[in-house]
Amino acid sequence: MGAIDTPDSTFDVIVVGAGPAGSSAARAAAAAGARVCVLERSSMPRYKTCGGGLVGLSTDHVGIDLAGLVRATVSSLTMTWDGRYTVSRGRTDARPWLSMVMRTDLDAALLAAAQTAGAIVRTGVQVLGLLEPGGDPADQPAGVGVPGVPGVPGVPGVPGVPGADDGWVTVRVRGGADLRARVVIGADGASGRCGTHVGVRCDQVDVGLEGEFVVDAALAERWAGRLLLDWGPVPGSYGWLFPKGRVLTVGVIGDRAQGAALRGYYERFVERLGLTAAPRQHDSGHLTRVRAVDSPLRRGRVLVAGDAAGLLDPWTREGISFALRSGRLAGEAAAGAVGAPGSVGSAALDAYPDRVEAVLGPEMAAGREVLGAFTRRPGMMHALMSGPGTFGLFIRLIEGRTTVARQLRRPGVRAAVAALGR
Repeated sequence: MGAIDTPDSTFDVIVVGAGPAGSSAARAAAAAGARVCVLERSSMPRYKTCGGGLVGLSTDHVGIDLAGLVRATVSSLTMTWDGRYTVSRGRTDARPWLSMVMRTDLDAALLAAAQTAGAIVRTGVQVLGLLEPGGDPADQPAGVGVPGVPGVPGVPGVPGVPGADDGWVTVRVRGGADLRARVVIGADGASGRCGTHVGVRCDQVDVGLEGEFVVDAALAERWAGRLLLDWGPVPGSYGWLFPKGRVLTVGVIGDRAQGAALRGYYERFVERLGLTAAPRQHDSGHLTRVRAVDSPLRRGRVLVAGDAAGLLDPWTREGISFALRSGRLAGEAAAGAVGAPGSVGSAALDAYPDRVEAVLGPEMAAGREVLGAFTRRPGMMHALMSGPGTFGLFIRLIEGRTTVARQLRRPGVRAAVAALGR
């Protein structure tokens, strides 16, 4: 096998994936003194299907100046239930509570910040599989084995041979030499190799359909500063319109098992908005996967973060804030592991799942509860959220000044959500 683009093949930390989770992890690990390499399958910048609305928790944890990335801000909201029962509310002071970005721009800026911190970035690199110390040769991807010996797998416990119990993880890449790292952080998305390697299990799979529509000045002005949320006809689904100047990002999301119904919902939603004939910069779909409660976040020296770990809000399917936070925690854990001897280093990896559970677990549990209520009683949820008091609470959630988990600790809120879920 030939080298990819440099003779370097060993690192303290290899991060697979250059989205928000991967860049956040790489930046944290590099800032802590680790020698970090980011492997990204695509060329950067690259398009990513995403609404691009940054909630308060995302802006709190993004760690970069967003001034040059924000395409628009939002200070008013229109809510509908399958196009009916329209309610619009906004702030009298017009202070923005949501920022709109293109994921292409955001991901590139986050990766640049990781590079500034010292991370090495290699794009156009496809990871085929991982082999851990003492790992099972059966875990290797088909067609790769000991370099120079076709068909011969790595041998656990044999020094100098991939799979040996020598404290390294071997990363197999297409068309290049193996790379090795003390710790690997998987941030390669919901269908990446790393989540499969760790054994991530998900109990909620949704499909999102989205388009970027180019509109005329009049239509852009109509939506300027205003977000649309539509509670959809498919149980648990909703649609959105995010304004970004002359581009409107429009999409729907819901249970993958209802794929045909969601496609019909998306087409009707676009037609209702008068966008069927509008030029589309992109029109795409993607899957989101939410981890099961007891799903692993680590296997040996491999950690997973962001979408690769199934970390996102089950109700809103918002994932950027979860990616930024879990990525940082993974980067810190990895740097702690390579910067400390023996059991102390292992303890840093051992602590990662507990830290993620402590920070993100309550939010995901709360999101599951609200999704259950929303799925069973979308009309009641619409009526409840349209009220002035509840609307104010919803805005505080978006701004990051409170969380659903915190609100569910209030007896009245919990009782209301429980009643809706029955």
